[in-house]
Amino acid sequence: MSLTLQEAEKIVDGALAKAAELGIKISAAALDAGGRLIAFKRMDKATWASVYGSQGKALASVSFGQTSGNLQARAEAPIIRGIAHLEGGHMIPSQGAVPIIRDGSVVGACGVGGGTAQEDEDCANAGLKAIS
Repeated sequence: MSLTLQEAEKIVDGALAKAAELGIKISAAALDAGGRLIAFKRMDKATWASVYGSQGKALASVSFGQTSGNLQARAEAPIIRGIAHLEGGHMIPSQGAVPIIRDGSVVGACGVGGGTAQEDEDCANAGLKAIS
């Protein structure tokens, strides 16, 4: 089962709603199982770097089927470095993204950039709750 555009938009909107609650400015991205962008939003006054952070962390999460923060300690491991290099260097193994798993399969990920690492992950989790 794949992630629909409607679901991806709800995820991104859920992440932005959490950011508003926290009083932070973020970018949020929803990617499909292949790591391709489905939906994206950047809040007014969110940093330009948050655009890349949100998508890069989501790519790491969907690639390995786990939160991007779980990959942080192993970021320099040969397998993670190698995959990141081969996919073009866009992957960011740092806290702030969560995978979307259905029936045991990874169907996408939500990534957030702009807050602290924990705030980003909290916003990404809020995005997932928007479709559950």
